[in-house]
Amino acid sequence: MSEHLTPEPIVFVIDDDVSVRESLKNLLESVGLEAELFESTQAFLDFRRSGVPSCLILDVRLPGLTGLEFQNELLSMGISIPIIFITGHGDIPMSVRAMKWGAVEFLTKPFRDQDLLEAVRVALELDRRRRREESALADLRAHFDSLTAREKEVIGFISAGLSNKQIASEIGISDATAKVHRANIMRKMEARSLAELVRMADLIGVGEQSLLTR
Repeated sequence: MSEHLTPEPIVFVIDDDVSVRESLKNLLESVGLEAELFESTQAFLDFRRSGVPSCLILDVRLPGLTGLEFQNELLSMGISIPIIFITGHGDIPMSVRAMKWGAVEFLTKPFRDQDLLEAVRVALELDRRRRREESALADLRAHFDSLTAREKEVIGFISAGLSNKQIASEIGISDATAKVHRANIMRKMEARSLAELVRMADLIGVGEQSLLTR
């Protein structure tokens, strides 16, 4: 029987100072973390990243784009990765801006190794959680796609709180047929209760979509 192994996380480091990159790599590897080093933001973008939990340690001052500008570029590109900023020239407005845009931490050099490692731990857990949520959402969408056109219509009314009798009246079917549709929807969506089904519909927005298309 094959074992389902948890993929090992990767910590990416972007810093134009080779001594800083190597020092961070040694620190991360000392606690069993894999590190990938880059001297520029473009080198990072060119790297083929695997779909494992990851975070980015990013220097604020870089040639070309600053770290903050690169953070904004990643957001505009739809690249979601938790960022830990490091800098020798930080100030409060800079740190506030970075955190407002979603940075996990903003560390001023020299910082304690333990502070960086704790920030990395938090960042990797955030990325694991994001990936789990995205995977669960993708599963929900796949379940929804397995519904028939009529079932997709019915789930919108279920989400709106209509009973089988009310649904039957709305779309011109018998109460018994509405009941069958509801049972099929529960089974295909793998919902254990009506409340869970409604939460699922809300998560993927199918309730609103189904009603708006009428």
